[in-house]
Amino acid sequence: MAVAAPQAVADRYRTTQTDYGGVGLLQTPTARFAEEGAFRFNATRVSPYSRYSISVTPVPWLEGTLRYTAMTNLTYGGEDSDFGGDQSNKDKAVDAKLRLYQESRWLPQIALGFVDVGGTGLFSSEYLVASKRFHDLDFSLGIGWGYLGNRADLSNPFGGLRDEDRAGREAGDRGGNFNTSTYFSGPAAIFGGVEYQTPWDRLRLKLELDGNDYRSEPGDPDFEAADSRINLGAVFRVSNGVDITAGWERGNTAMIGITFSTNLTNPFPRKFLDPEPEARRALPPGVSGEQVDWADVSSRLKDNAGFAVEDIAVRDREVIVTGEQTTYRNEAEGVTRAARILDNSLGEGSYDWYTLVNKPRGMTVSETSIRAQTLRDYEDNRVDQQDLRRGIVNATPSVVNKDVLHAAELNKFDWGLNLGYKQNMGGPDGFILYQFLARVNAEYRFTRNSWIRGNLGVNLLNNWDKFELEGESQLPQVRTHIREYLTTSDVMLENLQYTWTRQLDRDVYAMAYGGLLENMFGGVGGEVLYRPFDSSWAIGVDANWVKQRGFRQDFSFRDYSTWTGHVTTYNQTPFWDVLVRASAGRYLAGDYGGTLDLSRRFANGVTVGAWATRTDVSAEEFGEGSFDKGIYFTIPFDAFFARSTNSAGTIAWAPVTRDGGARLVRQYQLYDLTQARDIKRFNDGFGMMMEQQ
Repeated sequence: MAVAAPQAVADRYRTTQTDYGGVGLLQTPTARFAEEGAFRFNATRVSPYSRYSISVTPVPWLEGTLRYTAMTNLTYGGEDSDFGGDQSNKDKAVDAKLRLYQESRWLPQIALGFVDVGGTGLFSSEYLVASKRFHDLDFSLGIGWGYLGNRADLSNPFGGLRDEDRAGREAGDRGGNFNTSTYFSGPAAIFGGVEYQTPWDRLRLKLELDGNDYRSEPGDPDFEAADSRINLGAVFRVSNGVDITAGWERGNTAMIGITFSTNLTNPFPRKFLDPEPEARRALPPGVSGEQVDWADVSSRLKDNAGFAVEDIAVRDREVIVTGEQTTYRNEAEGVTRAARILDNSLGEGSYDWYTLVNKPRGMTVSETSIRAQTLRDYEDNRVDQQDLRRGIVNATPSVVNKDVLHAAELNKFDWGLNLGYKQNMGGPDGFILYQFLARVNAEYRFTRNSWIRGNLGVNLLNNWDKFELEGESQLPQVRTHIREYLTTSDVMLENLQYTWTRQLDRDVYAMAYGGLLENMFGGVGGEVLYRPFDSSWAIGVDANWVKQRGFRQDFSFRDYSTWTGHVTTYNQTPFWDVLVRASAGRYLAGDYGGTLDLSRRFANGVTVGAWATRTDVSAEEFGEGSFDKGIYFTIPFDAFFARSTNSAGTIAWAPVTRDGGARLVRQYQLYDLTQARDIKRFNDGFGMMMEQQ
C-alpha cells in the first residue's frame, strides 16, 4: 500500500483563514495552526465589515494576527461629528492563539485564544476550542466569551468567579489595554463546525455553528440580526499561495475573501548575479607567503568572497586574514569562498589553516578557521558536510604574534541611491497616508572605526495634503508632531551622524556618536556592550543628550532637549531561539519605565518581533492606546535582489503614535554590529548553504 509523503499530507490538509484572519472556519476559530513561519495576508468582505489582516506563526504553538476592520455602517467620528469626514470607522485589533495540547491519536488538539486583545475591545472575545481530524473531515468545538459568545446560550462555566456584566467592565476604556478583568466574563456560547477536504485538492468546504446572534453589533442598534446560526463556505486554491473564499453567513449575508500565503522560513532564490565561487585550480606545490601576490588575493577576496581585507598575515602554518564581510549576510558563504581563494593561491603543503578575523566597523568580533585539507577532501567527496563543518572552528579572536605580509588601503568613500517609503496608517484623515522618496546616502570613513554617514530624502509622490490632524498630548510632543515633520518640506536631511567604535576588552565594545541622529532629534550619545563570545546573554548601556530638530529636517532645532538612555539585557533563549530584550531607563518625553521586546529569527535571517513599553505615564496621560506597543518584521534584502547583500530592512507597526514610551531611533546598535559572536547564526547559514548546493 502506498504511503503519502509527509509534505503531501501537509499540503492536502493545509490550514485556511477565517473572516477575521487566523486559522479557522468562517466566523469562528479552530485549534489548528499554520506551519511554523507561515505569513498570510487576508482580505474579506461580509457586510457591513471589510477586514484586512496579517497572520504570523512565529513558533509552532503561537499565532498572532493584526487586523483592521472598516465598519462601513459607521463614520470615523460618528454621525454627529465632522471628525474624519465621511471615512468609514476603522477598528484596529490584535489577536493571539496558543496551543495548549497537540493532537494525538485519541485526543483532540486544544487551543486558547484572545480576539482584539489589545485594541478597542469592540470585537473582543476569548475562547477555548478543540479540533480532531478524521481523514478528510476536521471537526472543531469550542466555547466563546464576548463577541464570539453573544448568543449567550450557555451559562458562564466560571460561575461566580467572573463578572456577569462584561459590557460594564469595558465602558470608558481608552483602548489598547489588556483588559484582564473582562476576560472570560459575561455569558458564553458554543461554536464549532467541520471542514471537509474534497477529493479535488483545490476545493475545501466549511460548515459552521456560529456563537454570535449579531443583536449587539458595536455602534449600530439597527444591525440586521442573524436569520440562522449556520454558516456555509468554500475555499478554492487558485495557486500555491492564493486562496479565494466564498460563503453565506448569518442566513442572510454573502461573504467573499482572498488569502495570500508564504512562509518566512523559505530559502531565498539563488543569486544569479553573484560571481561563481572561484573554481578549484590544479594546486601548485606549496609556496611561501613572500612568493604570493597578496594585492591580487586581497582583490579576489573582496570581489568573490565579499571580504574587505585590512591585512593578511601568517603565523606558523596558518594564514590569517583580517577584515570585514561586506557582501554575504551568510558568513559561512563568505568563509568557504575565501578559503577556496587562499587554497588556489597557496597550494598544498605550505599552510594547514586559513583564518578569517571578522572586524566590522573596526571591532574584532569573531574568527573562523577552516582546515585546508578538510576543504579539499570535501571537494573530492572524501568527507561529507558534517565532516566539513567539524573542520571549521569558530573562536573568540585572540592576540597573537604574526608576520603581516600585506596591508590593504581603506576604501574611504561610498554612496548610493535608493527608494524610500513612509506611511501613516489608520488615522481620521485617511486609512493610508503615504510618501515615496528618492534617497541619497553617502558615507566617508576617516579610519576603520570612525565614519560619518548621512541620508538625504527628496519627495517623489505623496498624499500628505489629506494629513490635517494635529497631534495633541499632555506630555512633551516628542512624536506627536509627526504631521509637521512629514508635511513641512519636500527635501529632508533625515540623518547625518559621526560614529566612533572601539573594542575595550575581549568581550567589551563601545560606541560614541553625534549629529542629526534621526528625523526628529539630534545630539550626542554613547553605548557600551558586554557580550561574551558564543554566549546566550549580553548587557548594554546607552546614554544620550538630544535636542528636537526643526520640522523642515534641516540643521535647525526647536527648544526642547532632554537626556535619554537605557540599560538593556539580551537573552537568546533555547525556546525556538526567541530573543528577549529587556530595557529600563528614561524615554524622550522624560518618562521612566521599561520595554520588553520578543523576537524570533529564522535561519534565513527573517525576524518577527513585538514590543511593549510601560512607563510612569498613566493611560489617561498617554491617550489613545494606553501604552506604547507594536510589531515588526526585519527582512534581509537578499529576499528581493539577484545579488547578495548583508543589508536588511525593518517594517514596524504601532497602533498609534504617542509621546509616552518614545525611544530615540539610533542608527547603529552594538548588539547588531557584533552579531557574528553568535555561532548559531554561522550554523544556520552553513546549513542553508549546504541545502542549496
